[in-house]
Amino acid sequence: MTGIIDVALRAGVAKSTASRALSGNGYVSAETRERVERAARELAYSAHSSASSLATGRTSTIGVIMPMADRWYFAELLAGLQQALVDHGLDLTLYGAAEGSAERARMLDHALAGRRFDGIIAVCLQPGAHEFERLTATGLPLVSVGPFSEHASTVTIDDVAASRVATEHLIDLGHEDIAFLGDVVDGDRFSFGERKRLEGYRQAMTAAGLEDRIRALRTPSTIPEAFATTAALLADRRQRPTAITAVCDEAAIGALIAAGRLGIGVPNELSVTGIDDHRYAEMFGLTTIRQTPQQQGAEAVRLLRARMLDRESPIEHVSAPASLVVRSSTAPPRGS
Repeated sequence: MTGIIDVALRAGVAKSTASRALSGNGYVSAETRERVERAARELAYSAHSSASSLATGRTSTIGVIMPMADRWYFAELLAGLQQALVDHGLDLTLYGAAEGSAERARMLDHALAGRRFDGIIAVCLQPGAHEFERLTATGLPLVSVGPFSEHASTVTIDDVAASRVATEHLIDLGHEDIAFLGDVVDGDRFSFGERKRLEGYRQAMTAAGLEDRIRALRTPSTIPEAFATTAALLADRRQRPTAITAVCDEAAIGALIAAGRLGIGVPNELSVTGIDDHRYAEMFGLTTIRQTPQQQGAEAVRLLRARMLDRESPIEHVSAPASLVVRSSTAPPRGS
């Protein structure tokens, strides 16, 4: 196997000079660098990544923490992160653990502490769980996707505003009996972003004088669970709302499937909104708030690289775009 000493001998320089020329760590004249690089190409020499990281103190690896990777938003965000990191010659190590779980606590306490990263991107951290503090204590450049932090650059949409706009769209159509479909309201599984979306729904209902109509349906925000919860709700005519605003598109799609299974017409008997613009949203004609997680991932990498290149660079808080997309799942209530 060709080693750095072979490259040095072929280029006619010292081993230390060859190492500096190939690693970029230290001064070497342009002529010498070119001679060393030519010798390395001729010998098909490639610096070992472990040795390079020991020499430079850099690993070219970014640690990414997120609750899960099997949901649409997280999968899309991960795709954006990975592409942007690859474009900059960086690797990714993914840690996935549910919020509030023992595995997540162990991951933050031990796994990250034992790894060497050039930076960390954390997705949907729980502010109340002191997770920011644990990651900030590593001293590594840190970017948050989701909740705001004073100590890290952040990429996020305004979850309160997104849910408020979706609810206001239904109110403007004339709906008064609007239910919120989302995750467990008072449990550990209810994420920070989902709590904000519930808050946006409450704000819109209260501003319209409909606070006595506020009701949140407790369900995990996945298609199967939202389908079951909505089916039970709609089967009882006495409690059936005229509209549902869902915490995300997957929950909204579950609601649409439940309505169809029960023969309830959408939108003439039931209007439904979501948040995300999931890849299935157009197929279901779903009115939703569009966000672009792949772009959020690319923006998070940009912010992280800025902190990696200059630890004194200012912390940035980027508000990702989100907009209402009206499709065929919403209309004025029947008889209005």
